Amino acid sequence: MDLKIIESNFTICKVNNIKDINFDDEFVFIGKTDEEFSLVCNAKYVPQNTISREDGWKGFRIQGELDFSLIGILSKISDILAEHKIGIFVVSTFNTDYILVKEENLDKAVNILEKRGYCFIN
Repeated sequence: MDLKIIESNFTICKVNNIKDINFDDEFVFIGKTDEEFSLVCNAKYVPQNTISREDGWKGFRIQGELDFSLIGILSKISDILAEHKIGIFVVSTFNTDYILVKEENLDKAVNILEKRGYCFIN
């Protein structure tokens, strides 16, 4: 399975509303529930008035478009990283999944996944 590192530095935060979000950046993930607006974005585009924020995330994606019938892809990656005490934050889109890890864990996560047969492509 091919994975691709995303070169951006990410922030995960809660915002008051979506009007402050810069939708011109290439990576913007929002989630809205009855309790919150969550945002994952490039750290340089974090809105000024966040409620709460967690900086220092790096990410990679499962390369290609995943068919909805595929089962366990994200679970296997999650389990491997959990075995090594690496926490993750996941964003899923229609095409694929994005796995975020704290910046200080990225190299370790890449090394572990490569040893388990995953290939990181440019």
